[in-house]
Amino acid sequence: MTDGPTFDGPTPDGPATDRPAPGAPSPSPAPAPATRPLRIGNASGFYGDRFDALREMLTGGPLDVLTGDYLAELTMLILGRDRLKNPAGGYARTFLRQLEECLGLAHERRVRIVANAGGLNPAGLADAVRELAARLGIPARVAHVEGDDLTARYPGPGHLAAHAYLGGAGIATCLREGADIVVTGRVTDAALVTGPAVAHFGWAPDAWDRLAGAVVAGHVLECGTQATGGNYAFFAEHDPARLHHPGFPVAELHEDGTSVITKHDGTGGVVDLSTVTAQLLYETAGARYAGPDVTARLDSVRLTQEGPDRVRIDGVPGGGVRGGGVRGAGVRGEAPPPTLKVGLNRLGGFRNEVVFVLTGLDIEAKAAFVRAQLEAALVGAKSRPAEIRWELVRTDRPDAPTEETASALLRLVVRDPDQEAVGRTLSGAAIELALGSYPGFHVLAPPGKGVPYGVFEDVYVPHVDVDHVAVLHDGRRIAVSPPHDTLVLQPLGPSQEPSLPAPLPTAGSAVRRAPLGLVAGARSGDKGGNANVGVWVRTDDAWRWLAHTLTTEKFRELLPETAQLTVVRHVLPNLRALNFVVEGILGEGVAAQHRFDPQAKALGEWLRSRHLDIPEVLL
Repeated sequence: MTDGPTFDGPTPDGPATDRPAPGAPSPSPAPAPATRPLRIGNASGFYGDRFDALREMLTGGPLDVLTGDYLAELTMLILGRDRLKNPAGGYARTFLRQLEECLGLAHERRVRIVANAGGLNPAGLADAVRELAARLGIPARVAHVEGDDLTARYPGPGHLAAHAYLGGAGIATCLREGADIVVTGRVTDAALVTGPAVAHFGWAPDAWDRLAGAVVAGHVLECGTQATGGNYAFFAEHDPARLHHPGFPVAELHEDGTSVITKHDGTGGVVDLSTVTAQLLYETAGARYAGPDVTARLDSVRLTQEGPDRVRIDGVPGGGVRGGGVRGAGVRGEAPPPTLKVGLNRLGGFRNEVVFVLTGLDIEAKAAFVRAQLEAALVGAKSRPAEIRWELVRTDRPDAPTEETASALLRLVVRDPDQEAVGRTLSGAAIELALGSYPGFHVLAPPGKGVPYGVFEDVYVPHVDVDHVAVLHDGRRIAVSPPHDTLVLQPLGPSQEPSLPAPLPTAGSAVRRAPLGLVAGARSGDKGGNANVGVWVRTDDAWRWLAHTLTTEKFRELLPETAQLTVVRHVLPNLRALNFVVEGILGEGVAAQHRFDPQAKALGEWLRSRHLDIPEVLL
């Protein structure tokens, strides 16, 4: 925290010395752009992440900026329901509690904080932070970003929130004007890094390559410990104690757009080519990663292990087009698309579920028996649920040593616009079977009244239709101009498509039927109703085999649930990776809980567990 509008951070040995001391007059001219690296850390990957991370990051080593990503599609729905109950709410209250413990630390170490914890009410959170700072006696300039809230433009039954994904320009404006803390609503996750980078380096709006490098660094940081060994496919290769409490990631961002991903010395976890690759593939699709600041070309990304827990991100020739200024050494960038993504969250109705436990013999027959009983009861009900889904999960095994391992689960999920149809109707039909159904009848929990579920969908609006505004600590409002240059994204042409490597020679080579995961890592996630599965390998020979073996057809064969869905494969040779987008597998999005795994978090691990013929030379 400072009392002046300069934007500098700590030296390698501690806080910067070129800032005004607390209480000193604020210099009026804006500072010249800096050239020294900008050290940005992250302390939150979602609303509910490790509470102590803010303190850990502030005390663990030098930082210029500390970010916090609190928002996801599901979070916006949760905050929307929260604001229905309390119009003054709608933001991540955890952030305030963290600041209560750490605002003094940030002030002492002169670390600026940028977080999207404002959710649906960034102005309300900014006021709450100011009140907190006043109560604690800590001088802090608090600014916020507005303009993402488009809810009034999308009236309709059950609509809770409509928010545009803003870029980092509003954040940059707040920081250039001296903010110590910037809170936003819905911005892209990477904007938490592009904003500080633009403020620090003074990049022009059309410095596409440099901006693309910041976007890639931001994408690696945004999910916290997923970049430092969390949720990592090859976790079993490491000492478990090293991964039990992984440190949060740090990016050392350079003026040319290159960066180094690392973490504070002495913290747990690991930063290597695989952990960074895994996060790069998370919730992305093809070569073009489009955002409101820039379109980053993921096919130009190059990763290099620079040292222990240090991975350099720069670029290779061939991806992207020239942006403003001199071509940088980093990731290639293109102009952003002409529209902004808007996430619409609405109430879709009510859902309920009951899980029947089937134990011992005749599992299939028991499942069919109770299903027929309940279906018949619902047919005669006054209000039958509009949607009924059954799923038998075979967790049982023969001659099991415990009752739990002898049991399978039959899951029934119902949905309807009417709460009574999924509440009283279902509970009555299910409970009445208790003494007249299959042997050993019991359920994990009785069905309740039914709970509301949400639906997420996205639409797109022109940049000029959104009033992007930086609201400063002194009440000034500065309008943020939309990008002058935009690019309508087209599929890559044949000359731009990355070429596949030569196939791995297999003539006469022995193969073994084995899980894909012995060779390949994977990470998967959700984007609305779609899922993506990123798959990567760690050697050139494995890449030669994977690129020609894991076709779209083979993917559908290995994951039969995708057989009737549209699956698009993207090739990223520099990362030795394939990225599959499975359209519609998540129905109406995570809040609708369409699948057992509603965010597709484990879809990649299912793929890794599937067996196929693998050359023994790779095993």
